[in-house]
Amino acid sequence: MMLRRDLLIRSVGAGIAMVLAAHSRVARAQSRPFTFCSWGGALSDAEKSAFMAPFAAAKGTEIINTSPMEPAKIKAMVEAKNVEWDLCTVGGRTVWQGAKEGFLEPLDYSVLPNAAHLEANWRAPYGIATSTGATIIGWSTKAFPANAGPQSWMDFWDVKRFPGSRGLYKYFLYNYEAATLAAGLRRDEIFPATPEKIDTAFGKLTELKKSVTVWWGAGAQPPQLLSTGELALSSVWSGRILAAQAEKAPVAFTYKDGIAWANWWVVPKGSPYVKMAHEVINFALGEGPQEKLLALQIYGPVLGSAAAKADDAARKVLVMAPENIKDMVILDEQESYKYMAATEERWNKFLVG
Repeated sequence: MMLRRDLLIRSVGAGIAMVLAAHSRVARAQSRPFTFCSWGGALSDAEKSAFMAPFAAAKGTEIINTSPMEPAKIKAMVEAKNVEWDLCTVGGRTVWQGAKEGFLEPLDYSVLPNAAHLEANWRAPYGIATSTGATIIGWSTKAFPANAGPQSWMDFWDVKRFPGSRGLYKYFLYNYEAATLAAGLRRDEIFPATPEKIDTAFGKLTELKKSVTVWWGAGAQPPQLLSTGELALSSVWSGRILAAQAEKAPVAFTYKDGIAWANWWVVPKGSPYVKMAHEVINFALGEGPQEKLLALQIYGPVLGSAAAKADDAARKVLVMAPENIKDMVILDEQESYKYMAATEERWNKFLVG
């Protein structure tokens, strides 16, 4: 009898806890508007213009757009049970990290009908791609003419033909792909990232290290440093350098040997706006919002049918245009998560050594 009573008390207690948790989530939702966090700069501007502002207007609701994104902060918010962001733009590796470490909400594809139109590699259980970009080679036109800059990572590594200070991303991400291409691997040989290929990448990066004066972490850095002439060459995010060119900055770039990737959206675990987050995602994957990205000419659509409607001007800057993507590597996001995790200690030692 006592055991039965204890079980009843525990069941009632669990039920009350669930109700209180639900009320707490509703209370948090009422205390602040839906908040979208991205990386800032050109990408945040594009996402606000193509996705957030139209959705908010159509639904008569308020959306706070904030930046910069920091994946570690998502995890910290979730662990502290104080989630301030409801939908976030992240790199693909965070999708798999969040799934493994438990700080993301699983996506309910039954309420994302527009997701069915995406290629399979743009969908994952805990994240979904909404736009495309690339990490590419950029240069200062103060150092090299716009039509005479490096056209491959082999060129980028050639300090005699292309002298000057370099900038590279402060993580092993993108540098693995760039270095293995510089070492002579074919694009279809880059993945999977085996220990031998990782060793090759570290070897090539060691060769170039003395010419790398900036290990950048913020997307705004490379265009700015190229514009001032502080850097002659740098890896750079495509949207950032396109935005800089639109402002007449003295920079140039090539898509050849570029590393194409997607901007992924995730929902932090414990967000009080999970339902609304799914509505925003489905809206963003619609034909109309995706086509708006074409006119902005910064980051491209992930929806193939929208990309197919690009005019000649848009195709020149569209990562997924056939004439551009044929010369690029498509980043394997799951592989990048694996090699980043496997090399974290080695990479940190490389940077300080």
